Amino acid sequence: MSTPTRGKAEATPSAAVVRVSFDGRPLEVAPGQSVGAALTAQSITAWRATRKGERPRGLFCGIGVCFDCLLTVDGAANQRACLVEVREGMEIEGSCPEDPSEEPGGRA
Repeated sequence: MSTPTRGKAEATPSAAVVRVSFDGRPLEVAPGQSVGAALTAQSITAWRATRKGERPRGLFCGIGVCFDCLLTVDGAANQRACLVEVREGMEIEGSCPEDPSEEPGGRA
């Protein structure tokens, strides 16, 4: 009978960072994160705009129920950032205007 080891994680080789690009800008993010979590951790909180009024949007529900976090991942449009896990070399594109009108929660 084996006894489980508590509090010890098995050593598995993994990358310390994952390199992706967002709108052509290189980013280093933590492996295992969703695209939405990775962008938010980089202080990028808006990556698309509403059709009416060009209001900035990013994560809202964070669990795939709404569609506020849509972006383009590796050429595939309308991907929910909260459901897609980051991968090495991933190219992420938002659709927010270049100047988010200096509103809170913009690209900054």
